[in-house]
Amino acid sequence: MSTYVYGIAAGSHPALPDGMEGVGDPARPVRILREGELAAIVSDAPEGLRPKRRDLVAHQNVLAEAGAAGCVLPMRFGSVAPDDASVTGVLAERAAHYQERLRALDGKVEYNIKASHIEEAVLHHVMAEDPEIRALAEANRKAGGGTYEQKLRLGEMVAAAVKQKETGDADAVLRLLEPAGDAVSVGPESTGWLVNVSYLVGRDSAEQFLAAVEQARKDLPHLELRVHGPLPPYSFVEPGPTGPADAATAGSTAGAGVGAEE
Repeated sequence: MSTYVYGIAAGSHPALPDGMEGVGDPARPVRILREGELAAIVSDAPEGLRPKRRDLVAHQNVLAEAGAAGCVLPMRFGSVAPDDASVTGVLAERAAHYQERLRALDGKVEYNIKASHIEEAVLHHVMAEDPEIRALAEANRKAGGGTYEQKLRLGEMVAAAVKQKETGDADAVLRLLEPAGDAVSVGPESTGWLVNVSYLVGRDSAEQFLAAVEQARKDLPHLELRVHGPLPPYSFVEPGPTGPADAATAGSTAGAGVGAEE
C-alpha cells in the first residue's frame, strides 16, 4: 500500500497522541517512520484520494498537532510515496538537507498575502493621475459618449494604465512587507491577483508582521489585501520524498479547504 506523508520532523520529536487519524474514509491511523535523526509523519494512503474538504482538514489537523510539539517540515496535501521504504530511503539520502531546514524553520510560520485592485478606486486613481485619459473621457462625455473609435481608444488607454499600475502596486506591496518577514516566496501568478506571495515569519514576530500589513492597507487603500495564516511554512520547504498524487494535485494548497471538493 502507498504511504501518505504529512511532514518530516526530527527523530527526537515527541510521539503523536494515541489514536490520531489522518486522511481517508475511514480515516487512516497516523504513525511515525524513523530513519537516523529524522522522522516522517505518515499514514497509509487511501485509494483515489481527492482534495475533499474533510481530507484537507485532516491533513492540516495532523500538522497542527505535530507542529505544536516541535518543528515539522510540512508536505502539501496529496504527497504520496510508493511505500514506507521509499520514504525512509529519501530521509537517509537527504538527511543533511532536512536537518538544515528543520533548524532554519524552527519557530517560524507562513503568512500568504494576496492583493487585488478595488476596481472603482483604481479607476479613480488612473483618471486622477493621467491628464490625457481625463481629457479624452471628458471630451467623450460632452460628445454624448463619443464615437466607437473614441470609446475604443479610451478603453485601451485605461486598460494600459491599469496594467501599469498593477505592476507598480505589486512592487509597492513587496517593498512594504519584505522588511517584516524573514524570507519571501513568490507564488504562481493567477487571474485576479496582482500579488501572491508568502512570508516566513517568526512566531514571536507575527504581531509586527500583521501591523505592517495594516500599514500597507492604509498606504494603498485602492488595494484589497487578504492574509492567510499563520500556516505551516509550506512555501519554504523543498519537495520532499514524495510528489503530489495525480488525483490530488488540485488540492495541494497551503490552506485546508482552498479549492476543496465537498
